[in-house]
Amino acid sequence: MNVVLLRVGIDTGTGGINGPLFPDGSFDYVPIPDGHDLDSRTYGNSTGRHGRKLIEYFPKSFRGRMADQSIHFDPEFATFTYGDPTQPKAGLRRLQPGDMLVFYCGLAGWGWASDAALYIMAYFEVEKAGLAKDFSIRELKDLCAENFHVRHRRVFREQRERLVLVKGNRNSRLLTKAHRISVYGKDCAGKRLKILSPKMQRVFGTFGGKVAIQRSPPRWVEADYVAGATEFVRSLE
Repeated sequence: MNVVLLRVGIDTGTGGINGPLFPDGSFDYVPIPDGHDLDSRTYGNSTGRHGRKLIEYFPKSFRGRMADQSIHFDPEFATFTYGDPTQPKAGLRRLQPGDMLVFYCGLAGWGWASDAALYIMAYFEVEKAGLAKDFSIRELKDLCAENFHVRHRRVFREQRERLVLVKGNRNSRLLTKAHRISVYGKDCAGKRLKILSPKMQRVFGTFGGKVAIQRSPPRWVEADYVAGATEFVRSLE
């Protein structure tokens, strides 16, 4: 079995903000902007789990230019799909049924003081993964029709040969409350960055010594930690 950690969602480098974290530990998932500007869902017309339009989470100075910005809803948690055509994510095609893909994101206090940090927000228990070109037409329709890369035909045609798709099974979850996994450390040049906290290193291991998770490729949990990591993630609310 495999467990993989993957960063998703809006951040200050892609979208300009961190997602909103509330005092009770709940949060709203805010996806990244859609670079293709194809999707009809925008920050101005999409509502989060707390009943607010997503645009409300942006500073007022951002709202004019972001309200009509198309959104890249991926991963999506209505049918539990994720897709990515880029080389850093290519290894996800090796995920097998029963493996766990754990999503984390950047969150900061909204309406209260809580510094930006990285939090587990959701996970898939994998039903199927692979390159889109290896999915049958029926599988694409039945399993992945709601995925951003599949629902937009032009994008799918352009990316099909290199697009990795992951479908979560019915045990997959978007968490009710976020779980913090980061603290600040330093890179080799002394620059401050977010790393996996010592507490979470005892759960997930150190990924071969690569504990920086601020902006990183997927982190595959070492075999000795897989059982404990799986139990821990499944215990989250």
